[in-house]
Amino acid sequence: MTPTMSRLANLPRIGLGTGAWQQVGAIPADQVPGLVQFVLSQPNPFFDTAPLYGSGESETWLGAALKGVDRASYRVASKVGWAIQPGGGPAKTDLSRDGILRSIEGSLKRLGLSYLDVAHVHDPDKHMQQALDVAFPTLYELRDQGVIRAVGSGMNQWQMLAEFAEHTEADCFLLAGRYTLLEQTSLSFLEQCRQKGIALFLGGVYNSGILATGAVPDARYQYAVAPPAIMQKVSQLEAACARHGVSLQHAALKFPLANPAVNTLIIGANSIAEFAAALEALKTPIPLALWEELRSERLIEPGAPVPQ
Repeated sequence: MTPTMSRLANLPRIGLGTGAWQQVGAIPADQVPGLVQFVLSQPNPFFDTAPLYGSGESETWLGAALKGVDRASYRVASKVGWAIQPGGGPAKTDLSRDGILRSIEGSLKRLGLSYLDVAHVHDPDKHMQQALDVAFPTLYELRDQGVIRAVGSGMNQWQMLAEFAEHTEADCFLLAGRYTLLEQTSLSFLEQCRQKGIALFLGGVYNSGILATGAVPDARYQYAVAPPAIMQKVSQLEAACARHGVSLQHAALKFPLANPAVNTLIIGANSIAEFAAALEALKTPIPLALWEELRSERLIEPGAPVPQ
């Protein structure tokens, strides 16, 4: 068993992401404990958070909900690279050694934990060299000390993650929005991770919402209103799903897990019902004819694996 596999063995197919908690009113604070307890009742519970989410508030809420729970019974991933400001001001990029150490210390304090299972370098898009020269080596030291168990990076692009796969000792990556039912541009990167034994988490499998809502007015894609070309493709995907009696959201959830490189989907559920629905969707079969139609209509890439 490789070091990566041993550090990240027995990952669930779905983990809970707390990124949406930063949005005002997304989830009342008093509902967080129930949602966390529901996730804890599932096999191999996994939580993904970050200081950037709500200026540390999502970590604080998650930590409070995990208080008193056997630490060995769940795993938590957080992130480094953005220094949150007192009073909730705009976060600032900080990939310095001291910044990384302060970030990990702050996350552990807010979460009430003695170690993190995963620490990702968070969106270092404009700072690749500093990530390579400073951030990753600092995280390796913390991994050696047991302060974190695995090192990774979380981004909305795959090209830089592919560079990290070649030039770092990363155990895992979190890729958001770039391998979905709508877009499979990252197929070569996924194969790279599979060959290297790097665990892969996928976020943003609904592309910021449009694969959950469908092509409705003002549908969201990549954190903005979807452009006409995206609306058209989603309408085609939605129509194909309807012909086979499948919801677009169900297909969007199952499709990426068919790729053998993908370990876990990080789902930003804001209620027990949302998380439970995602779990149930994984158990529900989808007609192979749907995937055959999507391939024949070139709505998915020919090389993309489909659920069997």
